[in-house]
Amino acid sequence: MEEQPITPLTGPVLDADGRLTYVGVDGRRYVVVESLDLDPASSLELMEELRQSSPLFQQIEGLSEDWLNRVIEAGLGRDEALSLLLATLETALEGQDGQETDEADDKCS
Repeated sequence: MEEQPITPLTGPVLDADGRLTYVGVDGRRYVVVESLDLDPASSLELMEELRQSSPLFQQIEGLSEDWLNRVIEAGLGRDEALSLLLATLETALEGQDGQETDEADDKCS
């Protein structure tokens, strides 16, 4: 039986060992990225950005949950709705990477 992911209680944080983690609703800490190779200044910058962007992260979570609830009420199963949401976000965000690179290339030309 596949283990269900645990809903984050907190936004992601960088711990003292350089791991990107979050605390789940069950109170346990979960590691998202085992080790980030950052110098101390970059590590502090990332931790500060994660802290400052926590409200935005929580807003994204809330909007995602609202969307899930709406499509589930309309008849889509929760697993299917979650898969659709994650696949759509992944596709949209992967597409942005290519656009950013193309835009940066255009600016350098």
